[in-house]
Order: sequence, then structure tokens, then C-alpha cells
Amino acid sequence: MPATPPKATYRIQVRPGFDLDATAAILDYLADLGVSHLYTAPLLTATPGSQHGYDVVDHRAVNPELGGEAARQRLLGALRDRQLGLVVDIVPNHAGVAVPPANPAWWDVLRRGRDSSYADWFDIDWDRGRLLLPVLADDPAALDDLKVVDDELRYHEHRFPIADGTGDGTARQVHDRQRYELVSWRRGDAELTYRRFFAIAGLAGLRVEDPAVFAATHELILRWAAAGEVDGIRVDHPDGLRDPGGYLTRLRAAAPDAWLVVEKILEYGEELPDWPVDGTTGYEALAAVNGLFVDTDAEGDFTVLDTQLVGRHTSWEDLTHATKLAAATGLLAAELTRLAALAPEVPTEQARMALAELAAAFEVYRGYPPHGARHLAAARSEAGRRRPDLAGALDAVTRRLRNPDDELAQRFPQLTGAVMAKGVEDTAFYRWTRFVALNEVGGSPAHFGVPPAEFHRFAGAQQVRWPATMTTVATHDTKRGEDVRARLAVLSELPGRWAEQVKTWMEYAPLPDPAFAHLLWQTAVGAWPIERERLHAYAEKAAREAAASTSWADPDPAFEQAMHAVIDRMYDDPSLHDELTELAAAITPAGWSNSLGQKLVQLTMPGVPDTYQGTELWDNSLVDPDNRRPVDFDVRRELLARLDGGWRPPIDTDGAAKLLVVSRTLRLRRAHPELFTGYRPVPAHGRLGRHAVAFDRGGAITVATRLPLGLARAGGWCDTALSLPVNEVKDLFTGRVYSGGETPLDDLLSDYPVALLAPPTAAVEAAS
Repeated sequence: MPATPPKATYRIQVRPGFDLDATAAILDYLADLGVSHLYTAPLLTATPGSQHGYDVVDHRAVNPELGGEAARQRLLGALRDRQLGLVVDIVPNHAGVAVPPANPAWWDVLRRGRDSSYADWFDIDWDRGRLLLPVLADDPAALDDLKVVDDELRYHEHRFPIADGTGDGTARQVHDRQRYELVSWRRGDAELTYRRFFAIAGLAGLRVEDPAVFAATHELILRWAAAGEVDGIRVDHPDGLRDPGGYLTRLRAAAPDAWLVVEKILEYGEELPDWPVDGTTGYEALAAVNGLFVDTDAEGDFTVLDTQLVGRHTSWEDLTHATKLAAATGLLAAELTRLAALAPEVPTEQARMALAELAAAFEVYRGYPPHGARHLAAARSEAGRRRPDLAGALDAVTRRLRNPDDELAQRFPQLTGAVMAKGVEDTAFYRWTRFVALNEVGGSPAHFGVPPAEFHRFAGAQQVRWPATMTTVATHDTKRGEDVRARLAVLSELPGRWAEQVKTWMEYAPLPDPAFAHLLWQTAVGAWPIERERLHAYAEKAAREAAASTSWADPDPAFEQAMHAVIDRMYDDPSLHDELTELAAAITPAGWSNSLGQKLVQLTMPGVPDTYQGTELWDNSLVDPDNRRPVDFDVRRELLARLDGGWRPPIDTDGAAKLLVVSRTLRLRRAHPELFTGYRPVPAHGRLGRHAVAFDRGGAITVATRLPLGLARAGGWCDTALSLPVNEVKDLFTGRVYSGGETPLDDLLSDYPVALLAPPTAAVEAAS
């Protein structure tokens, strides 16, 4: 652990249109908010126009579209002036190759092939012939559109290099002499000769296991760290690397003082490997916090509803096996074929299917010592149950996979992680729509909610093992915004009403895919009111990701037209619009309660809390790119100034109550970290104690309301109380002072559904 990990971070999606100078201009606001560190999207040169930065094309320079090195220096100066630190995002697994001229290393590989000094940078299977680039239209005559212009091969807007001495003749003849071959985009998934990030041909896998490649691609970032210009590093997608543990050991040695967190997605109950890092980027915390505000008693009702709507019972295990197997044999067929070739002792097709079945049966993204052998054994058992005809092939490849020195064993985990991501996160999450508030990155839809006792066990374990891990409830990768999920959680308290309402809507405005229709109606209620074009864009992406009634590769115009027609009816049909508005309004106050509760819990639980840009006010964002929309920081700055002037907003005012919770909590963590060094559950006494979650972090006490509708139906807190310390404490949100002992919750939570208690002097500092 670094000597001083961040107290709290604030994530900014730096991009063209909101560059480093624009980021520097909001640092006064971030400092006032209470964070200790700015946390940015990748800063290195990315594909021109990139809105996210994860497609780095040149590791030697700051992205000029962000303002370049001069803007970085100005940002550093502004950070120092405000005593803020910097956490940067890095992308070791892949590089952007969609625009070859923008990536000097890739351009040279295309030009020189194996003779390029960069040939070892990329994970290319040179033994399979020319490097395939899937850029052509799906038309046998597409190569006729090639042209030679300025000593380059051109295909419409695409540009490619020409090797020395190969530029004579027709464009087709020139093409046929190159080290690469342009092929139909449809051949990419099945035939590519280089490893990709998941199934994205424009992101080519890097070989950072090679020390020379590591040094070249990390030199600039590590120079910043050594100079004290970077305090923390967020590592994108370590599961894609050939040897994540070895990579992280090398990175830690090169940046020994940096706060180091990894975007490692842990499955339910999975432990982070014993890597030399400070923790993860917080998806397991997101799942625990999200589930805490879901009524676990409603699982049966939602299972029955899903069965009624879809017309059959859906097994999560069978669904995910099918979607993972489809990902392995379809989207990731090229990677599967490459692995099968490493097992020549097994007939090729049997090797492919055995590896695909093992990947589909793998319980986690990938196995790591010491638990990797256990996961492999479980996958072998399950694959054998499903495909007894492959017993011989399964035994043969499993023997190979048990040997850590075998290349097959080293590459197979790169496949299992991609299969899990594409098969579950990007497909099954859009198909199994029983209760979509749980269909979140790092979550497990099959586990319906998190009881308080389970949350306390999780948080206590985090405090012991990973006290400096990141926590979050929203990122640029989440499927829906934190406040959308908080509102959807209210439906778990209204299973009967929801079932009746959604059945009526689906009958009135039918869609020939009831599972997707259920997702659509839940999304609409969770985000309402939402601009029409945003809901249209979300639905199109979600339906194509589900790949059940339409898909990215083969869109179904009839289905998509019907889907968009349903959305238009939500806005244009007066009765439907009124009913949707009425239900959304009915659950919104309880959704606000959940929002404040989950935010406070996330900000105060063990770990380093991150706030995703803009989410300090109510945020009804949906999946990327919707969650990258511009943030109005002027509005937030003005509201914060009003709060600092003594205003105590009602819960329904512009999200100001959430800003109050965020700012006061972050300020307390920054000013008094000693109050957040332990973890002890604080039980609520009384018959409605299940509606409270409270814990003491070592002087700062968090209190939040859960299941607010059930609480209201019971008539409020009644006799429920908390046992507070004997010393005086002050609530940071209301300013009230409590002298300890049994404190009634109807007094403590009379203004807001949350409270943060601290010694009075500390509370006063946090309010100023």
C-alpha cells in the first residue's frame, strides 16, 4: 500500500470537447466538493476523435486532442495550487489500430510484417499467413474499390502502407503483395490472425509480457510517476494480459509509491488474487451496495413474473452457458481457433469444442493461483456433464491446461475472460430481464439482493484485506446510472403492482420479444422522464447487444421498427404516457431515499470512494455513451455555494440533497481520515430494524434507510433506535447534536433518510 492512498477520487471523462484545460477549470469545484484526487480517463494519444481514450495509438505523448503536454503541465499546476493529486487510467492490454496512420507502430508492422521492429509488440499469429484486416464491405467485388494514392493503398477513407518495392501495378496487384490482407468485416470474428480486445478488431492485443514492450508502452506514465506527477494508476482490463500477476509485479516495482488499482471484475464470492496492488476499481462494492437496497423477499414474485412474461422458466446457469458458448464459437472464433492449433494431439474440431465448452463452464473471468485449479476442475466437470461425447478431448486439453508452463494454459485464460465479458456482461445481462437493477457489471442477477448481515461481512473483510481498494456505484462501464438502479430497487417493494402494470403495458403495446420488452419498460420507469432520443438510442444498443431479436451484425429492421414504435407510444399515446409518468412519480421519492442511502454507504464504507462525473446530483444515465454526456458543472458549483451558505434543501430539490451528502461526507473523509480506520456494524433495535443499515468506521457513523416503502407502510420507525456512543456526535447533514445512548431513528432521520455522525468539531470542519 502506498504511504498515503487517496482520500477520495472524482472521475472525469477527459475527451475532445472536454480536454485537460476544461478539466483544470473545474478543479476549484472538485476541491470544494471534498475530493483529494482527480481521476482521469486515459491521457495518451488515442485514435483521432476518440471519446474514451482506451484506443491508445502512441504511448510516447499526451493526446493532442486533449491539449497535449502543455495542457498537462497546466493541469498539474492547477492541481498543485489546490493541493489535489492525480490518478491516471492506463491501457496495457491493447492499442488502437482502427486508423493505421495514427499508430506508428502498427503502421510499421503493416508495412514490414515480421521484419518490423514492432512486430513483437502485437499478439499476432504470424504462422497463419498474412495479417488479416477486416475492413472491406461484405461484397466479393469490394477489392475493386482499392486505389493507390500518394504511395498508400486506399479503401474509401481507410489508408494502408505499401511495402518497399511493391507499389507497381494495379491496386489489386499491390494489395496482393503486402504483408497484410484486407478482408470482409464478416470474416473478422472467425479468421483474424491477431488477438483483439474482446471482439473489437480496431483494438489489437499488446504483448506487455515482453519486457521491451512493457518498457516502451509504459515509459511516459512511469516517468510521470517517478517525478511525483501521478499519485495513482488505474489498470484497465488486466484479465486480458497473458500474465497479469507478472505484469503487476513489474508495474509495482516500477512505481512503488503509486496507489495501484485494477479493473478486475470479481464474480459473486470470488477473492482478488494476492497481487501487489491496493485493490480493484470497485465493482464488487457496487454489487454489495446496490443489492443492499433491494428487497430479497421479492425474488419469488419476480421469478414468477419473468416466467409468465417469457412463457417459460429461464435458468440463469443454462442461459449464460449458451451465451458464453455462442461468444466462444462466434465472436471469439478466431481466438478459439488459435488455441485449438496449440493442441495438435486432439482433432481440430474436437479441440475447438472442448475449449469452448470449458470456457463456457468457467465460473469466473479467469483462474489465478491458488484457486485456478479449482475453477478448472469445476469447468471440466460441468463441460463433461453437458458434452459427454467430448470426454476424451476434454481430458486431453484439461491436462494441458493444468501445466502453467504450457502455452495453451497461458493463453486459455485470455479466452475465458473475453467469453465471460461478451457472453454474460454484454449478452445475458440484456436477455435475462427478471429484475434489471441487478444486471450490472460485477453483479450477479441470480443473487437477488444483499441482506445487511451479508453486506457487513463483505465490508468488514474489505477493511481487513483491502482497506485502500476503490469503491464506486457508477462508472463509464455501468449498464445504467446509480440513481436509475436506486429507483428500480423500489420495484422490489412493489412486485404485485409492477407485475400488473407491466403486463398491461406489454399487452397494450406489444413487442415480439417479451424478455426485451420487460427490460425496456423497467428502463423507462427507472429513467423517466428521459428524452425520447436517448431512450431510442439505448434501446437499439441494448437489443443488439442481447442478439436475440436483432444484432449488430444482422440488424432486423422489422423488430427494431416495432421496438421504436413502442417507445414512441410511450411519449405520444396520452394514456400510456400518463400511466408511465404516474408510476415513475410514485416510486421516485423512495428512489431518492435509496439514492442517498447507497451513495452515503459507498462513500463511507472501507475503501477509497470514487464519484463518477456528475453523479453528485440525481443522474438518470443509461449505458455508454449515454453516461458520457456533458456535465453542467456551473449548476453544481452554484448549488454547492448555496449549501455552504447554510441552505438545507428538501430531498426533492434538483438533487441538492445528494450534493449535500456527497460534499459533507467527502470533506469529513479528507479532513479526518482517522475517523475511517475501522469497521463495526451498529445494530438497530426495534421491530423495524431491518430497514436501517448503520456502521461505525472508527468515529464516523453512517446511518441509512433501506426498503423505504415497507417502512412507510409500517407507519415509520416507531420504536426503532440506534445505540450511539456516549460522547456527543453531530449529524453533518442537519447539524443536530446527539448525546449518545439509545437514539430514536424517527428523530435521527426526520429530515433526510440518511445521517453521518461525527465528533462535533470534525462535523463543523466538514460543513465549511
